[in-house]
Amino acid sequence: MRIPILLALIILLAIPSIAQRDIDKLAATERAFASMAAEKGTKQAFLANLADDGIVFVPDRTNGKAFWSARGESPSLLSWAPNYADVSSNGLLGYTTGNWEFRAKGKDDAPSAFGDFVTVWQRMPDGNYRFVVDIGINHDKPVQYSTELAAPSYPPNTNEKNSSAADSANTFFEIAGKQGIAAAYKTYAAENVRAYREGNFPLLGRGKLLSFVRKEKADTKLTKRTVFFQSADLAYVTNTYSKTLTDGKTENGNFLQIWKLVDGRWQIVLDIFKPMPQK
Repeated sequence: MRIPILLALIILLAIPSIAQRDIDKLAATERAFASMAAEKGTKQAFLANLADDGIVFVPDRTNGKAFWSARGESPSLLSWAPNYADVSSNGLLGYTTGNWEFRAKGKDDAPSAFGDFVTVWQRMPDGNYRFVVDIGINHDKPVQYSTELAAPSYPPNTNEKNSSAADSANTFFEIAGKQGIAAAYKTYAAENVRAYREGNFPLLGRGKLLSFVRKEKADTKLTKRTVFFQSADLAYVTNTYSKTLTDGKTENGNFLQIWKLVDGRWQIVLDIFKPMPQK
């Protein structure tokens, strides 16, 4: 009996180091992606790193390869760096997020636009990561452009019970529809959730997210999932939303949520809303 127990203990102790290697590889992939954009142009870099069915939000949902293939070459430079990354316990699904800045005339130009990005990655059969979702927001110039990568906030979980994030996501949507989105976030947002809203710096932590949505006082309607993907202890969902603001105006757009199994519960660890231009 001692041998199976010892073997199980060795496996459990090895999981964090394996997960960290996957996170390091994913962060290195993101940095190489950004370096290629600086050296060979944004178009070539995106086409080289996109999965065939990868999507970009520009601002609406669009097939990434079709979008970038149709774009002409440009001297502009989009620079970015990952500030946080996480990967599923089996290494098949991960995401990166960080700051970006745009120089219209190239590397010698002063940056004229700023924001944060979120990229979802899948490991391909060849072992390399390609991205399947790319979305981001604009905001004012930050105090500092950062290249630092924060340590993971959550331990990996093998999800031996094979619990489904979809069940929690469906309940989140139901609570949001009946009691409001603040109540849904209060139930399902992780303590260290990262939330992104156009024109705002990242909201770090459940308290800041709840404060934002309560102050906004918008009637938010979320379309239930159309794209949902889960791998071990990590999952993501994308769809559309509609907000009725306090001034009576309506904001429509797309959202991405990333869910992770934390302390035995599926929780939202990242949440981003990307509005469409008002007509």
